[in-house]
Amino acid sequence: MKKKVLIPILALGVLFTTVSFKGDFFEIAKQIEIFTTLYKELNMNYVDEVTPATLMDKAIKGMLEDLDPYTVYWNEQQVEDARINSSGTYTGIGATARTKKEKIIIIEPFKDYPADKAGLKAGDEIIKIGSINVSDFENDASELLKGAQGSQVELTYLRQGKTNTTTLTREKVDVHAVPFYKLINNDIGYIVLTKFNRKTTLETKAALEVLKSEGAKKIILDLRGNPGGLLNEAIDVVNLFVPKGEIITTTKSVIEKYNKTYKTRKDPVDTEIPLVVLINGRSASASEIVSGGLQDLDRAVIVGARSFGKGLVQRPKKLTYGTQLKVTISRYYTPSGRCIQALDYWNRDENGDPVRKDVKEYNSFRTKGGRKVYDGGGILPDIELETAKFSPITTALLKDNAIFDFATEYYYKHQMANWNKFKITEADFKNFVNFLKQNDFEYETKTEKEFAEALRRAEDDKLDKDISASYSQLMSAIDSAKDKAVVSKKAEIMSLISDEILKRYFYRDGLYNYQVENNAEILEAVNVLNDEKRYQKILK
Repeated sequence: MKKKVLIPILALGVLFTTVSFKGDFFEIAKQIEIFTTLYKELNMNYVDEVTPATLMDKAIKGMLEDLDPYTVYWNEQQVEDARINSSGTYTGIGATARTKKEKIIIIEPFKDYPADKAGLKAGDEIIKIGSINVSDFENDASELLKGAQGSQVELTYLRQGKTNTTTLTREKVDVHAVPFYKLINNDIGYIVLTKFNRKTTLETKAALEVLKSEGAKKIILDLRGNPGGLLNEAIDVVNLFVPKGEIITTTKSVIEKYNKTYKTRKDPVDTEIPLVVLINGRSASASEIVSGGLQDLDRAVIVGARSFGKGLVQRPKKLTYGTQLKVTISRYYTPSGRCIQALDYWNRDENGDPVRKDVKEYNSFRTKGGRKVYDGGGILPDIELETAKFSPITTALLKDNAIFDFATEYYYKHQMANWNKFKITEADFKNFVNFLKQNDFEYETKTEKEFAEALRRAEDDKLDKDISASYSQLMSAIDSAKDKAVVSKKAEIMSLISDEILKRYFYRDGLYNYQVENNAEILEAVNVLNDEKRYQKILK
């Protein structure tokens, strides 16, 4: 017998009280009643067995999909994951992993944590957790890796075509916001800041003070690849370098209570020390508040590539049964008034994609000292470097894990005892290009997606046979263009390959130690800091 599910009318009353201020009370009540009756009738009368939870999950996703991608529904597990992410501490295996198509791939084991101690390497595919086959598990199998501190779990995994087993003991894992800092060239402090959790300001301040005590007279703050996090931590990081009372960001919304101005609240550590901030296309949200605030206050020179452009503010709203709605409530603006957000999800093109401003439409703003800066989404560096950029072809390679898989193959074919002697070569790049061809990597560009969609429409219109030959020629031309694009973006691709390979042998510490001596963006930051006239000229 089919299970009948009804939505309690009491829940509707709760919803009315929380949303009636924002619109027509009657219209809201009407739409909720329509949905409630539809959900009930569908569940009671549909010809095949339906799962109420699945229907509701799809309904929620359908309701949110035309909004921005950051307004999402969180189930209980996702709420817990978000809490762990912001706290910086959790119990687990101590590794990042990717779950895809019934697979769990180890992306990066953290040094001296359970996965590393158990011998797991990047690229290992976990196929069995305890007695459960990953491919047979209906939900997210990575949840099976979690457990109480001190508990053990046996893992079966594939490595280079061979099946292996290992047993690991789960531990408390501390996720450091500042995983690395170092004094370089005797007077430049280098600080890597990878996320904005509750430990960020404390760790950044501690690193800054240690480096100053060791003789640092200049600072490089590396925000490359930092996806953001807690807003207050971003404000407080800027506060380390600027006086109390400075406006760092404002938020604007159609809802009055979300219009706020965020200022520095504490005494700084050092308002005079020369500062360079590194950013790239994966520096987002809180990273953009920090880099944009320091740029607009003429407090730092920004080096790298335009940041991601995630200027939408979210706030979690509690729902019933431990679930939450993470909803976009406002937009971020830098001190000069620039909007950080790059994509306009409320105005879309003919393909349904969010609109991005054309360069010709960028507006100019003035920093505190009168320098011209521009909007357009994200933060544009004062010094742009090719190696820091993420072109569409590079983004496609990253998305399809081509660089990751090449690094895995490289690791099992080469011995390396010392990172000092490593250098990615022209021969390595040629091997990478051949690797793409040999493994038929289908990194799909936006152009290909749109042409493929056009062909599907042609099939509906019974035109596919007439255009199939032309379509094949077109795809061949695109493949050729993609090959040329890979070669044309060699600098940025080689930099990413180098980083991925080094992590395999020497973990993050080895990567960062290598970068301070070899990375183009860090070397440029050192050059700027060592040229006082150039540094001052940029800021004035």
